[in-house]
Amino acid sequence: MTASSPLQLVADLHRGIDAVGVETRASGLGRRSVKGESKVALLELAIRCCDLTTLEGSDSPGKVRALAAKARRPMPDNPAIPPVAALCVYPAMVPIAVDATRGSAVRVASVAAGFPAGQIPLEARVLEAVEAVRAGAHEVDMVISRGALLSGHDAVVVDEVAEVKAAVGDAMLKVILETGELGSYDTVRRAGLLAMAGGADMVKTSTGKVQPAATLGVAVVLAHAVRDFVDAAGRPVGIKVAGGVRTARDALAYLVVVGETLGIEWLTPERFRIGASALLNDLLMQLDAQATGHYSDPDRYSLD
Repeated sequence: MTASSPLQLVADLHRGIDAVGVETRASGLGRRSVKGESKVALLELAIRCCDLTTLEGSDSPGKVRALAAKARRPMPDNPAIPPVAALCVYPAMVPIAVDATRGSAVRVASVAAGFPAGQIPLEARVLEAVEAVRAGAHEVDMVISRGALLSGHDAVVVDEVAEVKAAVGDAMLKVILETGELGSYDTVRRAGLLAMAGGADMVKTSTGKVQPAATLGVAVVLAHAVRDFVDAAGRPVGIKVAGGVRTARDALAYLVVVGETLGIEWLTPERFRIGASALLNDLLMQLDAQATGHYSDPDRYSLD
């Protein structure tokens, strides 16, 4: 590949978005009804695809350890409920998270590279990502330079993603677009393609710090962008929706969007994630309701 190949690939794949068509498709997929055993299977899949997340200034080792216990065993009295995909924390909490999840299938993810604004020098952003991986993080969630993107400096976006990916090596790189700041579906698609061209293993909607965050319309646009990129480049890329995904109904709608657009092979923790803080308890309550016919007392579940 030549140095210009990633930008040329984006140019070849980018196209204008029919916003009305996107909203119509999102609305239709969001109303799909899932019942019975299929619903139970999707609820359990949603749990397995969760990134249980705490990204607050008040985070402490005790809070991270408590969340790690929930990540490993979401429903302590029911070992059949699967663990979540990952525990996502700030870089300073990575060693705590690694220790607290040791011996489990739960991966440790770290936001890094100037999260949530990305407004620090690239050298410092790269170093932060590298240090998170050195501390034991299996995954890094970085933000793109939205200012560069919105100013038309596409090469800057691609090069920064590529530099972070090269620095973190085999760690999964999830690239956050912060779609609520991008203004249009056209820009969301372009941002997603640029991130993928730079080497993103997964494109992520939002930091959760800006509203609107994840929406079904954005998920539709990104899923189509991923499909087109994979067809052209031959490299699979995942999708993570984050911010505002609070109910099991929301989670199932996103699973339907991804499954219908990209196929069932994308319905795995390796290719689909949900950034979850408030979501997990609702998924557990829905599973209880499917098994017993009534909803459990919310106090049965620990607060995230």
